[in-house]
Amino acid sequence: MSTPAGLPGGLTRFRINLAYDGTDFVGWAKQPGLRTVQGELLSALNTIFGPSTDDFGMRVAGRTDAGVHAGFQVCHIDITEDQLVRLGRAPFSASRLDGLLPEDVAIIEILEAPNGFDARFSATGRTYHFGIADPACKPDPKQARYVLSVSRQLDETLMDAAGKSLVGLRDFGAFCKPRQSATTIRELRELSVLREQDGRILVTLSADAFCHNMVRSIVGALIAVGEGKLSIAELGEITQAAKRTSRFKVVDPRGLSLDDVQYPEDDQLAAQAEKARNLRSDEDISV
Repeated sequence: MSTPAGLPGGLTRFRINLAYDGTDFVGWAKQPGLRTVQGELLSALNTIFGPSTDDFGMRVAGRTDAGVHAGFQVCHIDITEDQLVRLGRAPFSASRLDGLLPEDVAIIEILEAPNGFDARFSATGRTYHFGIADPACKPDPKQARYVLSVSRQLDETLMDAAGKSLVGLRDFGAFCKPRQSATTIRELRELSVLREQDGRILVTLSADAFCHNMVRSIVGALIAVGEGKLSIAELGEITQAAKRTSRFKVVDPRGLSLDDVQYPEDDQLAAQAEKARNLRSDEDISV
């Protein structure tokens, strides 16, 4: 077995900050015969470091689903001493990795990770944005891949009020795809709905973590409120019941983007990772 990262003679852990257009990917996680973000990254890393039997120990802050974008995503990899030797004189840099990736993936920064850093478990929060275009929004073909188009006019003020009613630590079982032995308790810290100057509606959601389908389900519920199909009181009853419902849809992912991942100070990274592991079962954090 390899010596863990951070110990003498052990692995070197790198933090990779990246962005991608999720339109043409079937999601983050590698899948045989399918195009994924992780698959593209691993292919490039194999070119630099040689083959890896464990995918370089890669772990990601949030496993995005098919069609979901990321303006700011974080993953980490663990590199052995022998793999580091393959770098030669050229450092492991953002430009070097970026040059081996397709145009719909971009490396923002590569850093040697501080002790205790874990891209997933050390994170204290994630922030997503969801763009919606209703009839009040001027058609813009350049935005077609990044906003969800709806045919009915939406009341963004009602949607914002409904969103505010969901903020807090609660069971979001009504909005999450159930997984065996996985909790649906999350702390939703912020939910705002604003109409931008161009007429787009922008939904901002921040939480400690999001369970599967949670963001897209919440946005579906807010759209139902904005259309007048669901009252805020009814949304409250559904939320309290914490069970899946047919009163709203899990919307298409094209308007969704992961745009920030928050971490504590370096001396708190290991403690946060341990805390996160203890609070929840070992499930994938995705939307």
